[in-house]
Amino acid sequence: MKKPWEISINDYSYQLPAERIAQFPLKDRDASRLLFFNGTSTQSKFFQDLPSLLPPHSLLVLNATKVVKARLYFTNKTGGQIEVFCLEPISQLPSQALESNRSTIWKTMVGGLKKWKEETLLLEIAGNQSILLKAKRLSVNGNIVDVEFSWTPEDLSFSEVLESAGKVPLPPYMKREVQEEDENRYQTTYNKIPGSVAAPTAGLHFTNKVLDKIRQDGHQTAELCLHVGAGTFAPVKADSMEHHSMHAEWFEVELGVLESLKKQGENPIIAVGTTSMRTLETLYWLGVKLSKGIQLQTSSYCLTQWEPYQLQSTLSFSESLDFLISYLYSKNLKSFIGQTQILIAPGYQFKAVKGLITNFHQPNSTLLLLIAAFIGESWRDLYEFALQNDYRFLSYGDSSFLIKTEA
Repeated sequence: MKKPWEISINDYSYQLPAERIAQFPLKDRDASRLLFFNGTSTQSKFFQDLPSLLPPHSLLVLNATKVVKARLYFTNKTGGQIEVFCLEPISQLPSQALESNRSTIWKTMVGGLKKWKEETLLLEIAGNQSILLKAKRLSVNGNIVDVEFSWTPEDLSFSEVLESAGKVPLPPYMKREVQEEDENRYQTTYNKIPGSVAAPTAGLHFTNKVLDKIRQDGHQTAELCLHVGAGTFAPVKADSMEHHSMHAEWFEVELGVLESLKKQGENPIIAVGTTSMRTLETLYWLGVKLSKGIQLQTSSYCLTQWEPYQLQSTLSFSESLDFLISYLYSKNLKSFIGQTQILIAPGYQFKAVKGLITNFHQPNSTLLLLIAAFIGESWRDLYEFALQNDYRFLSYGDSSFLIKTEA
């Protein structure tokens, strides 16, 4: 087997017809189809069936991030439209930047950049409270622009400004305008912490009814937060993964959640979505680094994409969490906040997650590499089955529940 950095993304592709990409959500969240892979065989179910498919004493880990209205549309002096898509704040956590008053600086992606002639664009929003939003261009790198936003009234938070001025950031493969239903349906029912510019789509299928049934059946749930960045849609352009720079995303996990994860012991942990999986696996490597005496800077820490393949460890997930929990107690911290660039590809040895609930992903993507790492070459049969049986793909598409393939 090739080393993860030697992999060519072209080996992880399939033909995805445009008509199979779901453009709208189903009327009922939990009416989506669910492809269940138990490690050896495949069954076609509905998402409402999920509670009955979970292994005994499972702990489902949900990503409680909230999508912000990150797309802003300005008009220049000659009437040309310029789209400014907020990607991530500069020198601040997403939560801090969204709470900012008066001004904040963000890395953005700009559509119609050639139309941006003047230094500052203006956007007036009329409503219960009139808002004037200014976008000042600071630096340009291709279509990536550092922008300073300022606004009046100054006592409003940037989160409140985006809520009034912005549009839901639907993925680029949804070839339509944002509609009113997207404001609700492009969020999970359990969203809490604003900061994502793309939805953790595996969670879109969950209803309170499904979650209640999961808990009634003796399973548990826990919440962490990873703010999904636009990099999740970035195509892999490099010939080999060695030359692909994985996007970094902010995450936060509370001490109480770490303790719940530790209590699971050998009982299964089920990641709801690739974002939860990447966070959980990152937690393992944090504990490993601490076990080796490597200090972590919680204000600026980032696990880089190849570190998990370079570190050697025989610690169990529970043993690793012991080090991380002790570290937080020693620092009098209630949670760990950092960034992760972890790139999970075939060859990766999973340490935390035994099951994964996830949608169907784009060809030639790092998310498809993660699926291939988790269930091996079975991913090809699984995706072919989904295509042949009219499953809906990508963000508003159907779901799958995958049990880890044992080596």
